[in-house]
Amino acid sequence: MALRRTFRVMLALSPLLVAMACVPNPPKAAVTDVSTPQPRTATYTCADGVRMTIENLGTSVRVVGPDGASEDMLASPANQNSRYEQAHDAIVIDGREALVMKAGSTPVTCKR
Repeated sequence: MALRRTFRVMLALSPLLVAMACVPNPPKAAVTDVSTPQPRTATYTCADGVRMTIENLGTSVRVVGPDGASEDMLASPANQNSRYEQAHDAIVIDGREALVMKAGSTPVTCKR
Protein backbone atom coordinates (compact mmCIF):
# COMPACT_ATOMS: atom_id res chain seq x y z
CA MET A 1 0.00 0.00 0.00
CA ALA A 2 2.79 2.46 0.95
CA LEU A 3 4.66 1.57 -2.22
CA ARG A 4 1.55 2.33 -4.29
CA ARG A 5 1.14 5.74 -2.57
CA THR A 6 4.82 6.58 -3.12
CA PHE A 7 4.48 5.68 -6.78
CA ARG A 8 1.41 7.94 -7.18
CA VAL A 9 3.18 10.86 -5.46
CA MET A 10 6.21 10.43 -7.70
CA LEU A 11 3.97 10.36 -10.77
CA ALA A 12 2.28 13.57 -9.64
CA LEU A 13 5.57 15.32 -8.90
CA SER A 14 7.52 14.21 -11.98
CA PRO A 15 6.14 16.96 -14.30
CA LEU A 16 7.12 19.53 -11.68
CA LEU A 17 10.64 18.11 -11.42
CA VAL A 18 10.98 18.09 -15.21
CA ALA A 19 9.80 21.70 -15.41
CA MET A 20 12.29 22.76 -12.72
CA ALA A 21 15.11 21.07 -14.64
CA CYS A 22 14.21 23.01 -17.80
CA VAL A 23 14.49 26.44 -16.20
CA PRO A 24 17.81 27.99 -17.28
CA ASN A 25 20.32 29.10 -14.71
CA PRO A 26 20.18 32.83 -13.99
CA PRO A 27 22.85 34.79 -15.88
CA LYS A 28 26.01 35.48 -13.95
CA ALA A 29 27.02 39.10 -13.53
CA ALA A 30 30.20 40.15 -15.28
CA VAL A 31 33.02 40.47 -12.81
CA THR A 32 35.23 43.49 -13.20
CA ASP A 33 38.27 44.34 -11.13
CA VAL A 34 37.36 47.52 -9.27
CA SER A 35 40.32 47.28 -6.90
CA THR A 36 42.54 49.13 -9.37
CA PRO A 37 40.48 51.92 -10.95
CA GLN A 38 41.50 53.48 -14.23
CA PRO A 39 43.82 56.44 -13.55
CA ARG A 40 43.55 59.70 -15.47
CA THR A 41 46.50 58.66 -17.68
CA ALA A 42 47.99 55.17 -17.95
CA THR A 43 50.54 53.52 -20.24
CA TYR A 44 49.83 49.98 -21.42
CA THR A 45 52.16 47.41 -22.96
CA CYS A 46 50.37 45.08 -25.34
CA ALA A 47 51.00 41.41 -26.03
CA ASP A 48 52.32 42.32 -29.49
CA GLY A 49 54.94 44.65 -27.94
CA VAL A 50 53.20 47.92 -28.82
CA ARG A 51 52.91 50.56 -26.08
CA MET A 52 50.01 52.97 -25.89
CA THR A 53 48.74 55.61 -23.50
CA ILE A 54 45.09 55.87 -22.51
CA GLU A 55 43.86 59.17 -21.10
CA ASN A 56 40.57 58.84 -19.22
CA LEU A 57 38.34 61.83 -20.02
CA GLY A 58 35.25 60.59 -18.14
CA THR A 59 32.70 59.78 -20.84
CA SER A 60 35.46 59.07 -23.34
CA VAL A 61 39.12 58.06 -23.58
CA ARG A 62 41.94 59.30 -25.78
CA VAL A 63 44.22 56.53 -27.03
CA VAL A 64 47.72 57.66 -28.06
CA GLY A 65 49.78 55.17 -30.05
CA PRO A 66 53.57 54.84 -30.14
CA ASP A 67 53.73 57.11 -33.20
CA GLY A 68 51.90 59.91 -31.35
CA ALA A 69 48.67 59.52 -33.32
CA SER A 70 45.59 59.73 -31.11
CA GLU A 71 42.02 58.51 -31.34
CA ASP A 72 39.12 59.55 -29.11
CA MET A 73 36.64 56.82 -28.18
CA LEU A 74 33.24 57.38 -26.57
CA ALA A 75 31.79 55.24 -23.78
CA SER A 76 29.47 52.59 -25.21
CA PRO A 77 26.86 52.61 -23.76
CA ALA A 78 27.21 56.17 -22.55
CA ASN A 79 26.49 55.47 -18.85
CA GLN A 80 29.50 53.26 -18.10
CA ASN A 81 33.28 53.60 -17.82
CA SER A 82 34.90 50.42 -19.09
CA ARG A 83 33.86 49.99 -22.76
CA TYR A 84 34.70 52.55 -25.43
CA GLU A 85 34.28 52.57 -29.19
CA GLN A 86 34.90 54.66 -32.28
CA ALA A 87 33.70 53.44 -35.69
CA HIS A 88 34.89 49.80 -35.88
CA ASP A 89 37.48 49.98 -33.07
CA ALA A 90 36.85 49.32 -29.37
CA ILE A 91 38.63 49.08 -26.02
CA VAL A 92 37.43 47.27 -22.90
CA ILE A 93 39.25 48.29 -19.71
CA ASP A 94 39.14 45.85 -16.79
CA GLY A 95 41.35 46.77 -13.85
CA ARG A 96 44.98 46.73 -15.02
CA GLU A 97 44.14 45.18 -18.41
CA ALA A 98 42.73 46.57 -21.63
CA LEU A 99 41.43 44.51 -24.53
CA VAL A 100 42.04 46.40 -27.78
CA MET A 101 39.93 45.46 -30.80
CA LYS A 102 40.65 46.98 -34.21
CA ALA A 103 38.63 46.25 -37.32
CA GLY A 104 40.21 43.44 -39.33
CA SER A 105 42.70 42.50 -36.59
CA THR A 106 42.82 39.94 -33.82
CA PRO A 107 42.01 41.46 -30.37
CA VAL A 108 45.13 42.22 -28.30
CA THR A 109 45.44 42.23 -24.51
CA CYS A 110 47.42 45.09 -22.96
CA LYS A 111 48.56 45.55 -19.35
CA ARG A 112 49.60 48.61 -17.38
